Amino acid sequence: MARRPGNTLEKWKVAIVKAMLAKKYVPQDIQAYFSRPTRSINHARISEIRDGTKHKGIKPASDTELDAFLAAWPNIDPATGLHLQGDELLIKAREAMIAAVHTFNSAGLYFRAELFIVTSIIAWTYLLHAYYKREGIDYRHKKGGVIEKTPSGADKYWELGQCLAHGKCPLEKGIINNLKFLTEIRHEIEHRSTNRIDDALSAKLQVCCINFNDAIKALFGREFALEKRLPIALQFVTFDGAQRASLIGADLPAHIATAMDNFHNGLTEEEQKDPKFRYRVAFVPKVSGKVSKADLAVEFIKPGSPEAEAVERVLLKEVERPKFLPSQIVQRVNAGGYPNFNMYDHTLLAKQLDARKPSKGYGVMVAKTWYWYENWFEKVIEKLAEGWTRP
Repeated sequence: MARRPGNTLEKWKVAIVKAMLAKKYVPQDIQAYFSRPTRSINHARISEIRDGTKHKGIKPASDTELDAFLAAWPNIDPATGLHLQGDELLIKAREAMIAAVHTFNSAGLYFRAELFIVTSIIAWTYLLHAYYKREGIDYRHKKGGVIEKTPSGADKYWELGQCLAHGKCPLEKGIINNLKFLTEIRHEIEHRSTNRIDDALSAKLQVCCINFNDAIKALFGREFALEKRLPIALQFVTFDGAQRASLIGADLPAHIATAMDNFHNGLTEEEQKDPKFRYRVAFVPKVSGKVSKADLAVEFIKPGSPEAEAVERVLLKEVERPKFLPSQIVQRVNAGGYPNFNMYDHTLLAKQLDARKPSKGYGVMVAKTWYWYENWFEKVIEKLAEGWTRP
């Protein structure tokens, strides 16, 4: 586990140590009470408290507080070794992200993305608070050097945006962009209902989970990774053509679509492609030639390999896409509100857009005859709606 050099005892621990010393506990026993995998205490620290060379201003804990500490000891999460009081921020961060993923994967919920975003932002906030606390960075709001208070009188701590803006923030640019994006969406959903945004945001939500797991391992240790707590999610359906069209054509609420567009427009193309910003994969039915791999639902392949290049070209594999002759495209365009559009116009537009180029994906050659896909008809309608006319 990464530790900050010179990491000091928290005030509540010093108070307990002083109370133990007053009760004639020997330093070796006191050290045993506070040493654990996530926080070992040097014998010299106890001697400094006993001799008064450090922490003079901290009062000993009361008998009641000492009894409560002893009764709860060891008060440690057995799975991670984290102390429920001393490592409270890190424990809360892990549990909030676990709750976010479980909520999103729960069957029967209609606002999964909204619930995930709110809970995952809490997780990231606690994680960065734990990091700043360990690094000795005061993460409380101050005004004129005075610590700001909440209406109830408690210290006011940084929200996620402030944590990300600090010069010592340990996160990569792509991770920060992902969290800023989710924060913008959270602002849009805080006070109004939304619908049908789960699929539109899934790439951002997926990478949010991966980023969190990577960050907690890098900042605090691999023993706190979440993969053992969060198994792979299973689903009951595959996608047919109608379902695919429904997903791709789903209308987003206007305020969500606007917020997404505004955020994306502020990023460079490289920032948008950053896998730390959004994470996209293609699931393709696969029959393995090796018995040992026949039951693997997910297979990891090497980037740049022929298999990886093939997957990059696949989103959802269709059994058979509808195909149309040029004359059929013209008829559909006429019926769609453009009666003057003819075969000459169609041929001219196709040449202008180089639409028969295979990489465009607008059609396919079958037995020396060119057929157009549905997306070419949609492109023609789009160009006509923009005011296209023959030169």
